[in-house]
Amino acid sequence: MDGLYLIIFFIFGCFLGGFYTVLGNRLATEDYHFFPYRCDHCRHLLSFLESVPLFSYWFLKGRCKCCHKKIDIMEPLMEFFTGILFAVSFYSFGFSYDLLIALGIVSMLIIITVSDLNYLIIPDEVLIFFILYFIIVQFLSAGIVEVFFHILTGTFLFLLMYFIMWVGEKALKKESLGGGDVKMMFLFGLVLDPLLGTIAVFLGSLFALPMSFFLLYKNHEKVIPFGPFLLIAFTFLYFTKVTPDAIVSWLTFS
Repeated sequence: MDGLYLIIFFIFGCFLGGFYTVLGNRLATEDYHFFPYRCDHCRHLLSFLESVPLFSYWFLKGRCKCCHKKIDIMEPLMEFFTGILFAVSFYSFGFSYDLLIALGIVSMLIIITVSDLNYLIIPDEVLIFFILYFIIVQFLSAGIVEVFFHILTGTFLFLLMYFIMWVGEKALKKESLGGGDVKMMFLFGLVLDPLLGTIAVFLGSLFALPMSFFLLYKNHEKVIPFGPFLLIAFTFLYFTKVTPDAIVSWLTFS
């Protein structure tokens, strides 16, 4: 039965991954026409067969049926990764409130990755929605006291990231972090505790470092989207179920 559920979550994730890709692109450009799906080039209205995750890209050979322009490879990739991560979410947490949080984290990861990679924008609408989503899930699972604790944690992480941004701007004499990255840290605090949230910043920076060197070497690009790397660190910490006590033990070699 678990195998059937894994397949269901994978398929469901693939369909949502296609929607999340559209959502990330449209919100970043303030185009709020999400349905029905259309070609980004010729605005051709896509049929159901042209909208089926993964298979439609293969069926159309990566090109629009009408204008024959290439379909962004990010679309099937996001569909596939969303499906995989939805299945992993169910495998890791089963039917629980933790599963709802995991699915929310994956959804946010995909949407913001699309918008930040393509436009260097983290839409406020996405952050507001998931702030409310995580608060509701935390309230249903643990009560108002836990919600209050996580709001305080989110405030701490927001101020920490704001301080890092301020120091970076003073040192570099230019913008070092986007406002969306700073605001997103409040959202991290709604799920993680202060220590894990702080470690998410460190891990995100570590994950971003190789990409920074690559872009600087290849394109002399000095601006990279930091949001996806922070979210990868956030996802990694939540899915590995690492605890603050375990981290303290590792750091103290006890």
